[in-house]
Amino acid sequence: MSCPSGTFSKLPLFATDKELAIAVVGKERASMWIKAVIPQLERKGFPRIDPLHDARPVPLVMRFYDAYFGIAAGFHTAVPDGEERLGTWKGDGKKKLKSTWGGP
Repeated sequence: MSCPSGTFSKLPLFATDKELAIAVVGKERASMWIKAVIPQLERKGFPRIDPLHDARPVPLVMRFYDAYFGIAAGFHTAVPDGEERLGTWKGDGKKKLKSTWGGP
């Protein structure tokens, strides 16, 4: 998951809810996100707090968001195959006849 200014890359392996909130929604909205959004996300599979580290595993949080946004579901962006030049194709002017028997 790519975040503005690389905030996720600056997090430790296990991050607190406050650290995650700041990385996801910024400092101004962090408190709201912790109280209102995390409980909803946990019901959808958001990684729980690891009791040994007393924080959430950042790689799993990133994987959760990849799946949440459909990134992990094989979503591919279409790439243009070249410049379109409508009306420029004229052909070679010769009509080719096709045999009903499959020959030339």
